[in-house]
Amino acid sequence: MTDLAGRFRQLWDEIAPIGRDPRSGGYLRYALTEPELRLRDWFRDQAARRGMPVTDDGNGNLFAWWGDPEAGDAVLTGSHFDSVPHGGAYDGPLGIVSAFLAVDELRTAGVAPVRPLALGAFVEEEGARFGVPCLGSRLLTGALAPQRAAGLVDADGVSFAEAWGGPPAGARPELLGRFAAFVELHVEQGRALIEADAPVAVADAIWPHGRWRLDFTGEGNHAGTTRMADRRDPMLTYAFTVLAANKEARLRGAHATVGRVAVEPNATNAIPSKVTGWLDARAAEQETLSGLVEAVHAKAAERARRDGTDVLLTEESATPLVAFDGGLAGRLAALLGAPVLPTGAGHDAGVLAAHLPTAMLFVRNPTGVSHSPAESATDADCAAGVTALARVLEELACR
Repeated sequence: MTDLAGRFRQLWDEIAPIGRDPRSGGYLRYALTEPELRLRDWFRDQAARRGMPVTDDGNGNLFAWWGDPEAGDAVLTGSHFDSVPHGGAYDGPLGIVSAFLAVDELRTAGVAPVRPLALGAFVEEEGARFGVPCLGSRLLTGALAPQRAAGLVDADGVSFAEAWGGPPAGARPELLGRFAAFVELHVEQGRALIEADAPVAVADAIWPHGRWRLDFTGEGNHAGTTRMADRRDPMLTYAFTVLAANKEARLRGAHATVGRVAVEPNATNAIPSKVTGWLDARAAEQETLSGLVEAVHAKAAERARRDGTDVLLTEESATPLVAFDGGLAGRLAALLGAPVLPTGAGHDAGVLAAHLPTAMLFVRNPTGVSHSPAESATDADCAAGVTALARVLEELACR
């Protein structure tokens, strides 16, 4: 193990137990809950150890500064702490731990930034608690109205405003204008780096993607006394729609997932009165994605007519194709000698890319599995990621 890999492991072990579920081995680090708040305190402590003052933007996003926060032309790096339910350890936190270690590497080499360097920790990237992914970066950039964000509620009825301690500030153009570039390091959420036999890659694009809620309503009734011919069962419409989404995605070379469902009254001996499912859809082109969602909705509506039920489709979030700054991505790929690849996963980088030059680095995941306890990365590959990020930050902020 190299010295850097050992230092990565030491720092990683400080946060590894936080929010880990002993039964699944996955993480329950929902935004602004106790585990994520502990990680935010850890972020402040790490920044303080390095003499980096921490600011927040009034939306839940934290920034640790090396250099004058008011100077402008700053280079931003970082990621997020929150997880999906029972998610993996590396999705998000790897980018923050790596950023602190990259600062250490630059300082050890005697390299200082000639323009400010900021380390960011964005809030509610996954959308697992309040339902909107990249909530913090959407608020910062003005892509999401603060009034809407304030009213978002979690499964317990707690609003984002209540969890944050007040209404979010919303768009901060004066803060956003201080950044000249953003580079996010992230564990790869696929197998491309395994196949390329490379520890690190540069991303060139994020597929168009979004989340749609499907509300199926029918007639609640007794499971034992209601004749099959008399039923208006929304579960049947829901089940058909899940299968239709799978088929339509495969036909189009796209991705469709229904991984969340809510049932009312959720009783074994009762026909449901309502079923709500959430469709996550992604594709390489916007036209393909739009066609997929339209086809799923049409098939759901057709089936609903046959079942005597109703279906309502509501878009909860949508992100168009994000092509990262070609000049920046190409420059970093040449600097690192790294492969370039697209991704179907959304990130804060995808939101910020509409406002400033943005790039992403991926670190190899030997399982190819993400949003799961099986997500992984070796200490050696994480050290390679830190080295790559340090070189990128030196190139962008120190010359």
